[in-house]
Amino acid sequence: MSTMNISLPEALKTFVDEQVKQRGYGTSSEYVHELIRRDQDRTHLRGLLLAGASSAPAEPADQAYFDAAIAFYLDDVGAAAALGFAALCA
Repeated sequence: MSTMNISLPEALKTFVDEQVKQRGYGTSSEYVHELIRRDQDRTHLRGLLLAGASSAPAEPADQAYFDAAIAFYLDDVGAAAALGFAALCA
C-alpha cells in the first residue's frame, strides 16, 4: 500500500480526530479512505446519471412493463426453488 502525507490546518485535524473517535474508525487513515471511497462512488454515479440523461429516450414503464417484470422475477424465483435453492427465494 502506498503512503501519502497531507498537511491540514489545526481546525481540520481536530475535526478529523473527532470524526475518528465518534464514528469508530481505528485511525485517521481509515476515515480518509472512507471519504475517498464515497467520492469515487459519487463520481461513478454522476457518470451513470449523465450517461442516462444523454441517452435516447426509452419506452415508457407502464403497467404492462411492471407486470412482465414481476412475472419474470416470479419465474426466476420458481426456477431457483425447483432447483433446491430455497435460501435464494427468501
